[in-house]
Amino acid sequence: MNSSMAVSVCIFIFSVFISSVSQIILKKGAGKQYESRLKEYMNPYVLSAYFIFFFSSLITVYSYKKVPLSAGPVIEASGYIFVSVLGRVLLKEKISRRRLAGLFMIVLGIVIVFLGG
Repeated sequence: MNSSMAVSVCIFIFSVFISSVSQIILKKGAGKQYESRLKEYMNPYVLSAYFIFFFSSLITVYSYKKVPLSAGPVIEASGYIFVSVLGRVLLKEKISRRRLAGLFMIVLGIVIVFLGG
C-alpha cells in the first residue's frame, strides 16, 4: 500500500467514525419524547446527525479516489466496532459476549483483508 492510499484509507476510517458518532446522536435523540411529529424529526439531534451523515458521505466519496472499491465494505465494517464502543462509553450499553465475539471476527477479517493483499 503506497502512502497516498494509506492516507485515503485513514480518511475513509475517519468518515466511518464520524458516521458512527451521528448514529449515536440519532439514538440519543430517539430516547426522548416530543410534543409533535414535526418536533420528533426537526430537533437538534436529528438535524445534526443527518448533517454529519451527509458530511461523512462526502468524505467517503473523496476517499474512493484512492481506496479500491473492493476495500470499501471492509473499511465500512469498522463502523460496527465504533458504534459498539461509542454506545458503551456514551450510552452505557452493555456489550455481550456474543457481540464481543462478533466484533473480534470483524477485526480479524479487516486484518486478514489488509495484510493478505
